[in-house]
Amino acid sequence: MITTPLYRGRFAPSPTGYLHFGSLLTAVGSFLHARHHQGEWLVRIEDLDIPRNVQGASAAILDTLIQLGMYWDGEVWYQSQRLTHYQTALACLNTRQLTYPCICPRRLTTGMIYSGYCRTHPPASFLAHAIRLKTNTDIIRINDEIQGEIRQNLADSVGDFVLKRRDGIFAYQLAVVVDDAAQGITHIVRGVDLLDNTPRQCYLQTLLQYPTPYYAHLPLIVDTTGRKLSKQNHAPPINPTHPIPLLYQVLKLLGQQPPLFLYNSTLPTFWEWAIAHWDTRKIPPTQTLNPMTV
Repeated sequence: MITTPLYRGRFAPSPTGYLHFGSLLTAVGSFLHARHHQGEWLVRIEDLDIPRNVQGASAAILDTLIQLGMYWDGEVWYQSQRLTHYQTALACLNTRQLTYPCICPRRLTTGMIYSGYCRTHPPASFLAHAIRLKTNTDIIRINDEIQGEIRQNLADSVGDFVLKRRDGIFAYQLAVVVDDAAQGITHIVRGVDLLDNTPRQCYLQTLLQYPTPYYAHLPLIVDTTGRKLSKQNHAPPINPTHPIPLLYQVLKLLGQQPPLFLYNSTLPTFWEWAIAHWDTRKIPPTQTLNPMTV
């Protein structure tokens, strides 16, 4: 068990759709990890990508969590209300000449190692541009509670990455680091699909002189074809009307071995058992899970 003077975790969904089973597994994992360690569990709505937001999704996600008996601490934060904080952090990096403008089309750089063209060929200042962060060849090491030690050389594996898009939207990497620091997040439990982002965030934390949280990346839920359950893949929203069967299945997928009596228990009884018996060592040593296997 990780022991710290203060535990503060969070669940940070994007309102680009409603809560699906994959998101539920992440929510349950982060909730149980926090409550098992007598910590706080915050909720943050990451709604920066306004064109992709679905109207009413934020309220629906929060309502679903309540119906599942997952109550958060404090007020819900919305990233769309924190733009000045991201701009302040970006200005700090700009002042230290750690960033540069980039006019390379996003479609040509997404998912690729950026060549650094605009770093050596500065574009005209009046052109619409993104802002990239300069990376180096230092090895970033992360000791993930579930996935083990992760090592990454950002310059060779990612390249200089975007902090603010050409359309003016702040990138996930910058916003999440600023908010985690501002909320005093000590532990981050989330899906393994975000594991590759973690070295970039640790690098930013170092540059901005923020503390680095503990990380635990949960396996992903996939469908019968092996595709990640996600809003982009049109994963259906969960129905929280009968929460216990859903939550019971999540516990089984996470290797927590819930006793049969929990299936017919009340929500308070379910959560009492699940919180007391949460053990990350029981989580299957794989990066993907299929609900059809339980």
